[in-house]
Parts: sequence; C-alpha cells; structure tokens
Amino acid sequence: MSTLPVHLAPGGHGAGHGHGSRRGYRIGVALSILLTVVPFWLVMSGALPDPAVTAAIIFVLALVQIVVHVVSFLHLDTQSEGGWTLLAFLFTAVIVVLTIGGSVWVMYHLNANMMPMPVGAVPTVR
Repeated sequence: MSTLPVHLAPGGHGAGHGHGSRRGYRIGVALSILLTVVPFWLVMSGALPDPAVTAAIIFVLALVQIVVHVVSFLHLDTQSEGGWTLLAFLFTAVIVVLTIGGSVWVMYHLNANMMPMPVGAVPTVR
C-alpha cells in the first residue's frame, strides 16, 4: 500500500493538474507588468490626442490582462476538472456583466427620464 497522500499519489486527485511552471509564471508576470505599464504610459504621456481612442485601448488591454491572469495564475482551461471550472468562471463572468450592465442601463434611463426642475426651485414637502 502506498504511503503517499492521495493528492501526491500517481493517479490521485491532483494528477496531471496543479500549478504551472516557473516559466509560465514568469511569462504571466511579464505580460501583467507590460499590460499595466502601457496604459499608464498612454495616459501620463498623452501619446494619443483623442481620449476616446486612449480609453478604448486601455479597455482592450484590461480585457487582455484579465485573460492573462485567468490562464497564467488561476490555471483555468478546458482540461482542468473536465472544463467545469472554466464553465463556472464563464457563468460568473456573464452574471457580473449582466448585473453591472443592467445597473448602468437603469441608472442612465432614470437620469434621462427624470423630470427637470426649474433652476432655483426648491421642492416642497406636503
């Protein structure tokens, strides 16, 4: 009988899965640093004259950085636990996007449909 714990035994719970290599972590850290420094540089240097383009580039780089973190540090892929962890993560992401998007949509429409008040008018309570 083996004296190794289940998670270390061949064919055990964590066989074939687990933490990434040092090379994978180094690549993840390098990409994370790069994806943080580039937007910072774009804003601080004013390299692009149009703020909308700068914001769009920063948004895209933020999405890329999320993917880098998920793959490099959380090790979410289709092979881990039969793809169930990735499916759970995607479900969570969809719920978060729907919640934030719905909240922004409701707040926008509340603001757009609010009855305007004359300047200087003070609402009275009856």
